[in-house]
Amino acid sequence: MLIRPFAAHDGQPILDLTLATFEPFYEGSFRPLMGELIFAVQHGDWREDYAEKVPFLHQPQAGKYVDVAEVDGGLAGYVSWQVDLAREHGTITILAVAPAHRRDHVGRQLCEYAMARMKDLGARIVEIGTGGDAFHAPARALYENLGCTQIPVAVYFKEL
Repeated sequence: MLIRPFAAHDGQPILDLTLATFEPFYEGSFRPLMGELIFAVQHGDWREDYAEKVPFLHQPQAGKYVDVAEVDGGLAGYVSWQVDLAREHGTITILAVAPAHRRDHVGRQLCEYAMARMKDLGARIVEIGTGGDAFHAPARALYENLGCTQIPVAVYFKEL
């Protein structure tokens, strides 16, 4: 596996991977759990939101980076991350791994790579978030295996 910095030709494949990765969460987990009204208000435009967000994930001049994992020349996954040097704080913002490469340690290697780059840039801590639902269980297991400590957070929604 090759991990390399983002290149311009990665834009559409990364967006496609992001949409494919998170569709089961939005459509198969969040929507049925929350119902149509909360889904529509909170995440009804999730595809468009990613289409607007993903092209701006890699902005080194702003401390935002994307690193891409390739296996046999194809996209296996990517990690987006940023560093706030004033706070010595790094954040992994998105981790997405292609279905064919899950359980092959691609996510782990991408996280370790991003964390090493953050440290090289001056970060002393890293933050990474995920959901508490079943869809996000593999991510929680990975982050705990990487030595991250979970903090309890509760988010509630209610139709008015």
